[in-house]
Amino acid sequence: MVKFFDVERSDAKKKDVVERIKNFDEIYEIFRPAKAGEQSSRCIQCGDPYCHNGCPLHNFIPQWLKATASKDLEFAFDLSNESSPFPEVMGRICPHDRLCEGSCTLNDGHGAITIGSIEAFINEEGLSSGLKPKFAQKKMGKRVAVIGGGPAGLSAATFLLREGVDVEIYDRQSRAGGLLTYGIPGFKLDKSVIARRVELLREAGAVFHQNCEVGKDVSFEELTEKFDAVFIGVGATKGRRVGLNGDDAPNAYLAMDFLTSIQKKIFGEVPALDINVEDKNVVVIGGGDTAMDCVRTSLREKAKSVQCLYRRDARNMPGSKKEYINAKEEGVEFEFNVSPKELIMGAEGNVSGVRLIRTELGEADASGRQKVVEVEGSEFVAEADVVIFALGFDTVEYPFLKDNGIELDKWNGIVVDANYETSKKGVYAGGDCHRGADLVVTAVRDGRDAAKAIVRSFRA
Repeated sequence: MVKFFDVERSDAKKKDVVERIKNFDEIYEIFRPAKAGEQSSRCIQCGDPYCHNGCPLHNFIPQWLKATASKDLEFAFDLSNESSPFPEVMGRICPHDRLCEGSCTLNDGHGAITIGSIEAFINEEGLSSGLKPKFAQKKMGKRVAVIGGGPAGLSAATFLLREGVDVEIYDRQSRAGGLLTYGIPGFKLDKSVIARRVELLREAGAVFHQNCEVGKDVSFEELTEKFDAVFIGVGATKGRRVGLNGDDAPNAYLAMDFLTSIQKKIFGEVPALDINVEDKNVVVIGGGDTAMDCVRTSLREKAKSVQCLYRRDARNMPGSKKEYINAKEEGVEFEFNVSPKELIMGAEGNVSGVRLIRTELGEADASGRQKVVEVEGSEFVAEADVVIFALGFDTVEYPFLKDNGIELDKWNGIVVDANYETSKKGVYAGGDCHRGADLVVTAVRDGRDAAKAIVRSFRA
């Protein structure tokens, strides 16, 4: 260990740009054992590990780095799975530069440990070698219904099964995974990775009810009667529009509708919206990771041009720097410091362009973030055949929540106590439906911690 003086940071190798935009295959290669061991050996094994503290899951990062450097794959695998329900997923999609790697001591001049790539290696190598996460063999005699098969729901199911609780998952999509399956494109997360984890949960005893929407195909009341507890992890999937006339035009789409439509077509499923961007000028409004997913997906769908519009500068983009760099490499055009003022309508009620005004950053507000100020007389038009809004997500108002006396906050988020229990006894919630749109890793943490709280209530 402590070889950071001799070994430089090395990121996972990316596929050539010309080749990778031809398909939806993952663009990053998994480390080979020698490379993973070499990069792990750079860790200085801090007494107070900032990487551990910077990770919302508080993963045992220094410990599994040491095990990897020592070629103890089984121990590294067990450690990485101890605190995370699917570390090979988080190793791919977490914004490591803002979390664990961003907190690494070696950031101060030497380059952070490539934690995400090593995390993905440990689990890909482990699973391909026959290692499996451990689940309880002895059952507790308790049953929990999980509503929603996304990150929070799958995480809750994983940790409940580890304690011997029987789990049934109710999910409205035809495949489990939620955002992981339908919202995050394959070039970041191959869908076989999610399917493999779902199969491991099935082997552990989980029962999946797909194409089953609570409140429609099965009543919430039925679940509370049949099960000892219920966990709600339905996410926050309601997209935001710009609030301008024409933002509901036939060729103006919400980001998640667009991403889901493309992924369903890849699966061979019938999407709710058949969206085609081939040979079209695509404009994406937004600057987060979802916006990067949309622009990069549009390129792979053979758009004529792809432009991303963001009202601040590149430094203030809320998404991962890595994803911004990947988008630039692949040919996305970025227009920073611009704000939409009007959607220009063309033939048949479609949007034909976006009238924009240039902006600049002014004084900081109470939170310390600079305000966006419009520059008078700087308006111009960006041509658009398709407009995609990637402006964040709000929680969905599910009637079964209010009908059952479950308290909501002013943003329609589910209110929970310190144990993730809602105002209805025995009903728990976590993830974006509780806290609002956030990172996958925070939803995963909520699912894990809620599962542990449910188990504690069973043992009380």
